[in-house]
Amino acid sequence: MSEKKQNRDDRSALLPRAAGRLVDALTLISIGALTFFGLWASPADAVQGDAQRIMYLHVPAAWAAYVAFGITTLASLLWLWPRTRSAVWDRVAGASAEIGLIFTGLTLLLGSLWGRPVWGVWWAWDARLVSTAVLFFLYLGYLAIRAVPADPIVRARRSAITAVIVFIDVPIVHFSVDWWRTLHQKATVFNPELNPEIEGVMALTLWMGVVAFTLLYVSLMNRRYQLAYLEEGLEESALDAAILQRSGGVK
Repeated sequence: MSEKKQNRDDRSALLPRAAGRLVDALTLISIGALTFFGLWASPADAVQGDAQRIMYLHVPAAWAAYVAFGITTLASLLWLWPRTRSAVWDRVAGASAEIGLIFTGLTLLLGSLWGRPVWGVWWAWDARLVSTAVLFFLYLGYLAIRAVPADPIVRARRSAITAVIVFIDVPIVHFSVDWWRTLHQKATVFNPELNPEIEGVMALTLWMGVVAFTLLYVSLMNRRYQLAYLEEGLEESALDAAILQRSGGVK
């Protein structure tokens, strides 16, 4: 057995099996509730009509992307700090970035579907839209860096440093509607005045969306972490087999 395999962390899942199943069940329930409230219980917007209902997916998707990239950055910092350095944090960072990229892509897609009936165009060179697109490609680049073959320690180090750097765009995306004059509406809930511009059933539905997408993130994160652990095992087994084959060839 190789030294790398002996030193490998044996944590194969983020959540215990029972907790993982509970999160999965709560995710399905919350998505079902969001579907009901988003389509039927919540009233149509007085100005935007039914097109506004996309907000119940668009905003939570953006929130989930923020959470995912925040976890990637935190895990990267914990890996960079020698006292907390562990393969667990490297796996968490990579898995969370992948999920965050999916949510960012979903945010852009939903934003286009919402913008078409409201703005009359699928895309506008708006500060919020452009900075979000930049965010998508930054984390796509981060994942590309992770995919470059290298020693695990070297790969984890350069990935962690990259993650800390690219996170700078997250606050730019969030505050872009306050820093620049844009087509995109200002923050509905987390605005500088902390004065939510939504209330009643519509506010309840939006919070349901935030909860549902947060649970979805946790569920996906748990499963992607398990897959990352298995992928590491396959890589190490392949390396051991190659070393054994080469040793046999030398003999």
